[in-house]
Amino acid sequence: MIKPIAIFWIVIIFSCANGNGQPELKKNSRETTEILEFLADDKLMGRRTGESGNNEAAQYIADKLKSYGVSYPPGMNTYFQKIPFVLEKPVGKYSLEINNIPFNPLTDCIITKGKAEFKNIPVVFAKYGLEDELTGKSDYDGLDVEGKIVVVLPGEPENSQQSAVMRASKKKRALAVKYKAAALLELYQLNTPWTFFTNYYGRESLQLEDTAAGSKDQIIYGWVKDKGDLLKKELIAGKKEMLGSVSAYGSSYVPKYSQNVVGVIEGSHPMLKKEYVLLSAHYDHVGTGKNGGAFTPEDSIFNGARDNAMGVTAILHAAAALAKKKPKRSVLFLAVTGEEVGLLGSKFYAENPIIPLNDIIFNLNTDGAGYNSVNHVSVIGWGRTGIDSLISTAAKLAGLDIFKNPAAEQNLFDRSDNVSFAAKGIPALTFSPGFDAFDDEISKYYHRVDDESETVDKVYLLKFSQSLAHLARLIADNPVLPKWKAGDKYEDAGIKLYQK
Repeated sequence: MIKPIAIFWIVIIFSCANGNGQPELKKNSRETTEILEFLADDKLMGRRTGESGNNEAAQYIADKLKSYGVSYPPGMNTYFQKIPFVLEKPVGKYSLEINNIPFNPLTDCIITKGKAEFKNIPVVFAKYGLEDELTGKSDYDGLDVEGKIVVVLPGEPENSQQSAVMRASKKKRALAVKYKAAALLELYQLNTPWTFFTNYYGRESLQLEDTAAGSKDQIIYGWVKDKGDLLKKELIAGKKEMLGSVSAYGSSYVPKYSQNVVGVIEGSHPMLKKEYVLLSAHYDHVGTGKNGGAFTPEDSIFNGARDNAMGVTAILHAAAALAKKKPKRSVLFLAVTGEEVGLLGSKFYAENPIIPLNDIIFNLNTDGAGYNSVNHVSVIGWGRTGIDSLISTAAKLAGLDIFKNPAAEQNLFDRSDNVSFAAKGIPALTFSPGFDAFDDEISKYYHRVDDESETVDKVYLLKFSQSLAHLARLIADNPVLPKWKAGDKYEDAGIKLYQK
C-alpha cells in the first residue's frame, strides 16, 4: 500500500531527482531496430493472441528482460502470467421467427452464440437490458423473462456509439443469463452499417475463459433488424403479446492460452522501492488474413510494426536503461497480450495483480496507431494526472515536442490498456508516437499489411524510446505522487484504491 512519504525523505529525493537519466540516451539505434524487426517479422504471423507467433513474441520479450537483468515478479519463477482464453467459433446455422414472420439469416438477423432450439415462446422487451451498478435499478425490474426471448435496444442509454455497443453487449448477455432468458436479441437501429455486425459478430472471437459468452451455450444471442416496424410499433409499444421461435447450431468453444510478460526492477531507495511505476505495452496484433482486415494475395500478414511493436521496443529500451541505473521506486514491466481483442490481457492483470494495485503509483502505457510527425510524441491523458511537467522534460530531452490529447473525438484514453488500470484508480496515460489526427498517413498503416518494420523511421523510434525511458525514470524518482485531477472520471476510484 502506498503510504505518505516523510518530509525528510522528500527533501533527500528532491535533491537527487535532477533528471540526468543518461543511460537511456543511447546514440546507437541498433538495439531498438533489432527489437522492432523481430516483433514485426513475417515469421510471427501478426502475433495474434493464442497463436504461435504471439507466444514466440512473448518468449523473445522475456529473454530480453532476462538479458537486461530484470527480475521475475515477487513469488514467481517465470516472466509469464498465463491467461486462459476461449476461442469461440460462431453459430453455423440459425433461424428466427416472431409472430409467424420469418427473419432471414444475414439479411434480417444474425445469431452468433448459443446451441439450442425454442419454439413458440414469449417475446419480451427489456429496454437496454442493463442494470445501474450504483442505484441497483434494473431494466428487468417487474419482468419475468425466464425461458423467453428478450429484445433490447442497442448500446447504452444516450450512448449508441460503436464503442458503447461493444462495451455493453457482454453485460447484457450476462444479465440475460442471470434472469434465465432463453435468448437475447439486440435491435439494430444504429448508424453503423449492418454489414459491420454481420462481419464482426460472425467471426471467431477470443474471450477470457471465466467471462466467455456469459454462460457459454446456455443462451442464444444475436442482432435483429425490425421488419415492417413489427418490433417497434407492437412489441416496444406494448400493444401486442408476441411468440417467437429461435434456434442456433454449430457454435463451439476451444481453449486457448496466451500470457502477459511481467518483470520487475527493484528500486534503489530503501523506502520508495515498495512503490511501483507500471510500464505497459501490448505485444499482440491482429494476425493474418480475414482476422486482420483487407489483405492481398501477395501479403496477408498484419505485422503491426507501429501497433504495437514500437511500444514494446520502447519499454524494452526503458528496461535496459533502468536496470543499468536503477531509479528510486521499483518499476513493473508489463507486456500484455489480448489488447486487440478487447484489452483482455490488461483486464486480466488488473483483476489478478501480481503486485498489489495500491502499491502502483502510476501506469505509463505506450500504444499507437502510427505517427504523422517524427518531431512529436502524443500524450493521451495530458492534464489529468499532475505529471505534465515531467512529460515536457522527457520529450525535450529527446528533442521532441508534444501533441496534447490528439483526436479527442476518438475517446482514445478509454481504448487502450491504460484504461484497465485507470478504472481501478491508478493514475494513467498513454504515451504514443506523434500524431495529431487520424489522417491519411495514419490510415495508410493502421491495421494494414503495409505496417512493416522497414517503413518505420528508425531515428524517430530511438528518440521515442528515449523519451519514454526518461519519463519512466522521472516518475519513479519524483517526490510528488501522481494523482487524478479533481473531478476526473477516475478520481473517486483512485481515492478508494489508495485509502485501503
